[in-house]
This record gives sequence, structure tokens and C-alpha cells, in this order.
Amino acid sequence: MDDDDKLHEECGVFGIWNATDAAAVTALGLHALQHRGQAAAGIVSFDGQRFHSHKGLGLVGDNFGDAKVMASLPGTNAVGHNRYATTGDTVLRNVQPLYADFEFGGLAVAHNGNLTNAHVLRRALVRRGCLFQSTTDSEVFIQLIAISLYSTVVDRLIDALKQVVGAYSLVTLSKDALMGVRDPLGVRPLILGRLSGAVTGGWVLASETCALDIVGAEFVRDVEPGEIVVVNDQGVHSIKPFGRTQPRFCVFEYIYFSRPDSVVEGTPVYEARKRIGAELARESHVPADVIVPVPDSGVPAAMGYASECGTPFELGIIRNHYVGRTFIEPTDQIRHLGVKLKHSANRAMLEGRRVVLVDDSIVRGTTSRKIVEMVRQAGAAEVHMRISSPPTTHSCFYGIDTPERGKLLAARNDVEAMARLIGADSLAFVSLDGLYRALGRPGREGGRSRYCDACFTGDYPIPLPDMADNESRQLSLLAETH
Repeated sequence: MDDDDKLHEECGVFGIWNATDAAAVTALGLHALQHRGQAAAGIVSFDGQRFHSHKGLGLVGDNFGDAKVMASLPGTNAVGHNRYATTGDTVLRNVQPLYADFEFGGLAVAHNGNLTNAHVLRRALVRRGCLFQSTTDSEVFIQLIAISLYSTVVDRLIDALKQVVGAYSLVTLSKDALMGVRDPLGVRPLILGRLSGAVTGGWVLASETCALDIVGAEFVRDVEPGEIVVVNDQGVHSIKPFGRTQPRFCVFEYIYFSRPDSVVEGTPVYEARKRIGAELARESHVPADVIVPVPDSGVPAAMGYASECGTPFELGIIRNHYVGRTFIEPTDQIRHLGVKLKHSANRAMLEGRRVVLVDDSIVRGTTSRKIVEMVRQAGAAEVHMRISSPPTTHSCFYGIDTPERGKLLAARNDVEAMARLIGADSLAFVSLDGLYRALGRPGREGGRSRYCDACFTGDYPIPLPDMADNESRQLSLLAETH
């Protein structure tokens, strides 16, 4: 299966203040957030005197399953990060949390999202003499904090935040405080929790509520868009350095990115996906004998679809959970068979039947074509594809790894052409209005979306200075050659 034929996960962040074995708790939290990034993982802890760090490529269990490693991370405070590379290569120097020593002491930074003016800022910072140690946009925060003339960590952080543009959630750890930040539009998620039974301390910051469940913490609230939450020995404090704006939370968190057992912005993800599937059935159902999810992300939507249309739900495709993401495909023949490494047809549920396949999205279309072909080879009489998101027509620049627009199938083809290309008897996507009906709230208010849905609409709520700068530089270079 083509790993690049998905809208890939972003990153997962986790931080904890005042907890016994903070690094071990952080490792558990990162396990729960593993779906948000599998390329690398890191933890920085603080023992009251010194910071300690361990980072590595691969999964959380690959890096933090050794007792010696965990013993090297003492302290009651820690911050951790799961990486999926949206900017910068997946090499050890880009693995987070990033750590630096400042005049005020050490600071570790874990970042989920993407800065859309990182290249512009980086070039300006290099001119000022800043020395970058990584190629990730997250280091821009470190460098801006370093050159800030303010005295406190919080003021330096605010100074940095007011210079960056983009979508981000940050968790930072200094000797005095754990801090969580969301960008002014709240595109990326971040929540605040507290360890159950803790009288004082025991505060948690994490990308999703599923990370609270695994460590036995209670959900307190979402960190608000544009808010800085400061956790220290005196408790929790809120700072709101930005003016109020209409939030634009990433709608794809409901469709695919968040874990099904998380609650996102007050909405249980599992229930939301079932409602999206039901709406999809109301909009586009065709006579069928069986509804089959493309596992695992298509399962809740397929359940909602099947319930709405009254057609049996069956696991007609079985996923192999023990295949890594980096399988070497040395020949064209093996590459063609690659989809069967992760998915295999359950012939007994497919043969001779009219099948509706339910998946969360179509990106390049290569995987969808192989899935449809596999189901036909298993004897399906008809294969209809239903997608629980609108067509993905635009790239994301806010922390989701997507192909450039020219490689998105829906950017180049209408729905009928896409159906032919993937080999389906029919193809349908949930409408944008249907998606928002399923979420139980209006998608647009006053002519503007309440969510970031740029991947469906091209309506980018945050400016893209790096793109404009790149286009300007390309035009300048073109002019110089003529």
C-alpha cells in the first residue's frame, strides 16, 4: 500500500507537571498519540536541577521500552513529542522536543503544526547571525525566543508568537513552568487535564483526550484558540495575548486524524464519524448487499452508513496490523502486490455481492484503485466507493503532510472521471454541507467557515507568506535569465 496516498498525521505533543515518574507517564501519553506520528519520538524531563533528553527515530516503544532509557529521564516534569515530518527531513537533529539553554535557563519545545512564514523568518534570522541546528520550522520558535529582549520566559514566548504565522500547538517546559499554546485560530488541537486524585499539581497538556485516558487523568478543558496556559507550582494561569478572532478548527480531525475514542472540541470523534457515514448514506446510497469499511479509518463511518440504509455491515477487508510503514519494495511486481501487505479480501463476505466500500478520503487514488481491484478479484458483483469527506482538491499548509495540488486526484478530475480511474461502478463523497450537518453545527456563519476546510475549498484562513515569497523569488530568477 502506498503510504503517501493518505493525508498523513501531523504530530502529537504531551506535557506533564508535578508527577512521579513524569517521563514514564509521558511515554504512555505518547503511546496513545502514536497515530499522530510514527517517524520519531522524544522526551525531555526536568528533575529540579537539570534537564534530561532522549530522542530517536521510530515508534515510541522502539525508543522508550528500555528501563535504562527511562532511568536516564528522572524528574517530576516532562514534555514529549511524536513526529511526522511535515517540514524537514526525518533525521535525529529534527526530532523533538527541541532543547536549548538560554539566559533564563533551559527550555524544551514540542510543536504540532506548521509555520507558513518559517522560511521568511529563517532567512532573516540567519542574516542576524542565528545558527540553526535543524531544518524543521519548529526551531524558529527557539531562535526568536533567543533574540528576544524581554526578560521572562513568558514574555519572550509571546514576543516569538507575535512574529510567526501559521497553525500550531506548542507545549514547552522550563525550570519554572509547563506552558501550552494554541494559534489564534485554534487550527490544531490541545487540551488540559489533571491526574485523578491529585490535590496539587499533576497537570497534563496533550494533543487529544485519549492521552489522558491512558495515564488516568481527567479532562479539564480545551486550551482556547490564542491562549497560553501556564502551569507552575502556583497552579494554572491563562494568558490571551491576541485579539479575539473566529476560530477555524481543522475539520479533518473529525474525519480522520483524531483517534476514535477522543473527544475533540466537545464532540466525541467516534459518534461524529458515524453521523458522517449516515449523512453519506442519505446523500448517495445505491442498492447493495453489504457495506464494507476500508480499515481502520473507514470503520465508524461505514457503521453509520450501514445503520442508516439498513444494509448489513461486514468486515469484507481485513487489515494486517503487524506491517511497518517502511517495507522495501524492490520490484514492480512486489510493489503492485504491496496493498495486500496491509489489506486482504474476505472473500466469503464479498463474492457475488454488490459492495459499498466506505473510506475516509481519496488523495492520489492509487490505494483506492488497488482496493477496488482486490475486492473485484474476490468476486464482488459490483463495487461502489463512498467517501466520508468532500473531495480533497487543495494541499494543506497547516501541519498536514499532503501531496502538491497537481498530484491530488480530485484537483484534476470530476467525480465520474475519478470513478473510472479507480475502477469503481460509482463514486460519491459526502457534501460539505452534509459534513457540517453531521457535526451538528453550521459549517458557515456570515459567509465564512467555522472550520479550516481549505483542503476541500481552497479557503486558506491563515496567510501563506512562504508561498508568496517563493513565487516572488522564482519570478525574480526567471527575470534574471531573460
